[in-house]
Amino acid sequence: MKIRVSPMASLLFIAVLISAICSSSEAAGSQTSFEDNFSIMWSEDHFKTSDDGQTWFLSLDKETGCGFQTKQRYRFGWFSMKLKLVGGDSAGVVTAYYMCSENGAGPERDELDFEFLGNRTGQPYLIQTNVYKNGVGGREMRHMLWFDPTEGFHSYSVLWNSQQILFFVDRVPIRVYKNNGKENGFFPNEKPMYLFSSIWNADDWATRGGLEKTDWKRAPFVSSYKDFSVEGCQWEDPYPACVSTTTKNWWDQYDAWHLSDSQKMDYAWVQRNLVIYDYCKDYERYPQLPEECSLSPWD
Repeated sequence: MKIRVSPMASLLFIAVLISAICSSSEAAGSQTSFEDNFSIMWSEDHFKTSDDGQTWFLSLDKETGCGFQTKQRYRFGWFSMKLKLVGGDSAGVVTAYYMCSENGAGPERDELDFEFLGNRTGQPYLIQTNVYKNGVGGREMRHMLWFDPTEGFHSYSVLWNSQQILFFVDRVPIRVYKNNGKENGFFPNEKPMYLFSSIWNADDWATRGGLEKTDWKRAPFVSSYKDFSVEGCQWEDPYPACVSTTTKNWWDQYDAWHLSDSQKMDYAWVQRNLVIYDYCKDYERYPQLPEECSLSPWD
């Protein structure tokens, strides 16, 4: 499948159109100290920090990968991190950056996923997103990127409120997932979530459906992180007041319930040039499309 991507002028055009997100809120403050925000989930010996403590590294070898999670749970907000992905031959390697209501793959979990699928040297990374509600996923989209994510840090962000979920790359919305405002089985809006990241071996499916296996002679594979930022509603039992849409938090007000005009232009460019797979267009897999596929991202 060949995708025609506009020349450099189009990339400059996109850069000009990238919309700034306002930050006026009563939300939880953002901090970049790893210890302030995160705990190691497993393989602490595969985790390192830079000398100044501001950049974090997860590594994968044949024995194990590594992962971390936030100490706090959130329900709604803006969540962002800068990542630099594994360079060189990364076939079979997955770097996952996601939000989940459980610290394990529980059968009733809600989840919002970024998964970065490694590839053979010279082939582009693919970015896969997915949404789970009560343990049910199957809502994958895959995109190409307009840059090499292994050459430098880029921001990957989620805006989550009661009306929509937006997935951003460098403030460009690549995916819009809408709510219909009714009780449904597809939009996760009730359970607070932790934020996680991990690096792991998935050569049974990640690269060309599992045809390309991980080359362990190139291990360790290292993913890098910095500049974690959150402006969100930190969960407090039984129900924090800040999840209400009557609050003053920008991420749950009217302007955050819809794409802005400039975001619509960015999103339209992504749709034309970078989408590799969209489950809402997979009629072989879904002869009757899931309910949410009828909701317009433009509304």
